[in-house]
Amino acid sequence: MTIRHMLGVALAAGLVVTQAQGADAVLRSPNGRVELRVAQDGASFQLRRGGEAVLAPSPLGLDLAGEAPLGPLVLERRQDEQQDRRIPLVATKASSARDHYKGATLTYREAEGARRTVLLDVRAYDDGVALRYRIEGTAPVQLAGERTGFVPAGDPSCLVSEAKLSHEVPFERQRFSALSTDKPYDVPLVCATPSGRTHYAITQAHLDGYTSASLWRDGPVLRVKLVAPPKRPQPAYVSAGGLRTAWRVVMLADRAGDLIESHLVGNLNPAPKAGEYGDFKWVKPGKAAWDWWSGPLAGMKPDMAAYRRFVDFAAEAGLPYYLIDAGWAWGGGNADVWIAKPETDITRPAAGIDIAELVRYAEAKGVSVLLWVHWQHLDERMDAVLDTYVRWGVKGIKVDFMEREDQEMVAFYQRAGEATARRGLLLDLHGAYVPAGLQRSFPNFITQEGVLGAEWNKMTKAITPQHNLMLPFTRMLAGPIDYTPGGFRHASPAAFEVRAEMPLTQTTRGQALAMYVVYDSPLQMVSDDPVAYRDGTREAAGFDFIRRVPTAWDETRFISGEPGEHIVLARRSGRSWYLGAMTANSARAERVPLRFLGAGKWRATVWQDGSTAGDVQRSERTVTRADVLGLTLAATGGAVVVLEPLH
Repeated sequence: MTIRHMLGVALAAGLVVTQAQGADAVLRSPNGRVELRVAQDGASFQLRRGGEAVLAPSPLGLDLAGEAPLGPLVLERRQDEQQDRRIPLVATKASSARDHYKGATLTYREAEGARRTVLLDVRAYDDGVALRYRIEGTAPVQLAGERTGFVPAGDPSCLVSEAKLSHEVPFERQRFSALSTDKPYDVPLVCATPSGRTHYAITQAHLDGYTSASLWRDGPVLRVKLVAPPKRPQPAYVSAGGLRTAWRVVMLADRAGDLIESHLVGNLNPAPKAGEYGDFKWVKPGKAAWDWWSGPLAGMKPDMAAYRRFVDFAAEAGLPYYLIDAGWAWGGGNADVWIAKPETDITRPAAGIDIAELVRYAEAKGVSVLLWVHWQHLDERMDAVLDTYVRWGVKGIKVDFMEREDQEMVAFYQRAGEATARRGLLLDLHGAYVPAGLQRSFPNFITQEGVLGAEWNKMTKAITPQHNLMLPFTRMLAGPIDYTPGGFRHASPAAFEVRAEMPLTQTTRGQALAMYVVYDSPLQMVSDDPVAYRDGTREAAGFDFIRRVPTAWDETRFISGEPGEHIVLARRSGRSWYLGAMTANSARAERVPLRFLGAGKWRATVWQDGSTAGDVQRSERTVTRADVLGLTLAATGGAVVVLEPLH
């Protein structure tokens, strides 16, 4: 045994003796600013940052089903750990993530009776904390629920959305005390301490083998409620053996926008299994032409000529993908596509459609084909379906209408991630719950819906500029956000009208462009009909930016902004930086310090709002890191900038 090991054992033993005398377990982040304190009986925790209370004493615990409730616990042992590593990433908002924390496993035992044992894993990062429960052994564990809750210090202002099956709900700003006590709230739920010095987001991570949860206000407590399968209200969760819950996560930052840079949710998930699916370098991020948004709600009728038109557009625009949406399969039809019809066979194209031939046509033009499927049809025979698509040469799938997040559906996500990774296919989940970091384990799981996105312009007036400016500070914190931007028909909010085909947006062209920088989605839709990107014989204003903007990044930096109002975000690809700026109903003159640039001179190519909603003005100038770049944003508008080194 080394001296260092001996010291570690001695320190741990001393800590156990101290805690046996009644001390709380205290964990501090690497920089010392974040303090997580767990009560010595394991019944509560509290959180401070920079000396300020973020969470007052908040409940902990498990509600077992099928056996006696756990009695009072005592802390029997504490095992500390610390980690500081750089994790390489594939096709996401950065090329790597720093995983830096101080952690501990706290072993609690019942003070009397059966003397059962429960483990609590806790971690303190500079940008957040996380905790989860474990029960060791092979015996199945049944849970009625968790007792976990969050008690905000004071009465913070929060950004919240109601938890519904589709997770396509707008966010609202409310005081915590004004939240309803009779409806669930979704993750992430984002608040600021009363002083405004700390902004935090309550969410979850690593659902694999567990179930998702919603948040319910009960007086001063925001309680975790597990989601049970639809045919089994109780127990909410049944394990095959032992227990490992999801991580309960609180992300922390000085500003609301600083949370965008965090890798915490991903870091709480395991890395890809070494060698099992390759190195995932075959995962190619990029943009896709898409036929559904501009067409009828039921989807485009199957038509080889129509499909080739979108392929031709993708090839001309330099887009690597074309996504064929609902209606292409045998028996799929063009009505009620949200229903998994028993007569539909997603291994057979509709009459007159030859997917393998279309794939060959597309590949000859440098375009890969993605296919839409209903999740139930995939679930019934996943291997046979995916093997068929591989034979056809399809490069990925979009799976839709799950609209569940219970234990069974969490297992479906895991199986879909594994099965597509094994075959080198991309995976895009719609009708989905909010991400919990599964993309870290399966980088081919390239994007995810669970957001009130642009498709709703076809059905409602809810996709307002204010809503668009809420998303980067809320839903996007949890993971990639398949908002499906690219609408090139613009109207003011007052003039906007709902149209199912060739829909409008409530933004300017400048904001439409900025979404490609601000919204994190390694597979990004170019959603409008090809004709929308032409202005007579010329390319439509701003489409040159869409053709060149990347969808995955080496670095992401929040510059400025406020939820629901405005944002400036910078992302780096290689040596070049891309800026995206968006505003809600107020015109803005943004001044963007360029000190994030390297030394030397840089060419700044700017696209910003023009004289009409559908116009952008393109200009170039030379800048250095000492400059402050001025951008003019119209109401409901935006701007984008490409910064390229000139040396």
